[in-house]
Amino acid sequence: MRHASLAFGLILFLIILPGIFTKALADNMMAIPELISHAEDYDRQMVVVTGRVSDLQIATNREGQLAYGFLLKEANTALKVIVLGRPEVRDGDQVIVEGVFSRHRQIGRTTIYNEIKATIVRPMERVNPDLVG
Repeated sequence: MRHASLAFGLILFLIILPGIFTKALADNMMAIPELISHAEDYDRQMVVVTGRVSDLQIATNREGQLAYGFLLKEANTALKVIVLGRPEVRDGDQVIVEGVFSRHRQIGRTTIYNEIKATIVRPMERVNPDLVG
């Protein structure tokens, strides 16, 4: 009986969690042009943005973990997104991205501007349409 109660609780949690999660994303979403024009205010902060995936590239990081990156585009502006794991998006997909924004970071002699190290990348068709814009 105890196992049945735990299983029911877990199933209920998994049903409710996506709705709460999606509502939190929708409440905190900002436009890419806004983020870039106020980059110093959002440097090293958690952000949520939406845009279209472009130039998707799959790679392996230094630790041997699968990773991917892409440009996230909106209204003639773009920023770089990097993510650990296997991509669940394709070029052209409209997505929501949550992660830590960096105005710039240095890698050797290279400086990378306007980048999000994403914790979540979710295609828009997997988001409850009642909660987005």
